[in-house]
Amino acid sequence: MRQFIFFFFAAVHCFSQSLPKGFVYLNKIDPSIQIDLRYITDNNFIGSPIDGYQKKVIITTLPTAEALHKIQTELLKDSLSLKIFDAYRPQQAVDHFMKWAKKPNDTLKKSQFYPNVKKSALFKKGYIAKKSSHTRGSTVDVTIVDLKKGEALDMGSSFDFFGKISHPFSTKINTMQKKNRMTLRAIMVKYNFKPYDQEWWHFTLKGEIFPNTYYNFFVE
Repeated sequence: MRQFIFFFFAAVHCFSQSLPKGFVYLNKIDPSIQIDLRYITDNNFIGSPIDGYQKKVIITTLPTAEALHKIQTELLKDSLSLKIFDAYRPQQAVDHFMKWAKKPNDTLKKSQFYPNVKKSALFKKGYIAKKSSHTRGSTVDVTIVDLKKGEALDMGSSFDFFGKISHPFSTKINTMQKKNRMTLRAIMVKYNFKPYDQEWWHFTLKGEIFPNTYYNFFVE
């Protein structure tokens, strides 16, 4: 009987978890927002699933989710949609990045994600951090999808491409790509998100509710 009870609760835990107070699953607030959670796959700059990601779900703080819902509501009027690459990120995932960075010969995805940047310089140049704003739950990596075409807007570089071309105001992209970046930036700023100078896709909600707390629960 005790074994049955143990396995019952273990099974329940596999399918859901009780989030810390102040956090929500984004699909509970707005199920129309698209998800492309790269870190649960091998389609990322390391080339393998990242520690802490166990299920294809997006978790954020409640104010962040509510702000994203407002953005999505406005975008849908123009047949556009948000697509989220990453949101809350456990500290163990950041630790995984750090361990990987200490292995100089592990450059499996260099040609795809950082062809013009030495791996040893990724921390120094601000592309990877020992402490990430994502771990506080109010930062998102995001793009915009054209629902009529069924594809993301051309932003001039891909998500997590480490290089100057990914800087929001890069001069290495064409006029349409600049326009698309500014469309994303304008609507995110309108709803109280702060952009990041290194990455066109990265935004943090102003006045975040956990400005000094770095969480480590699973994405599941």
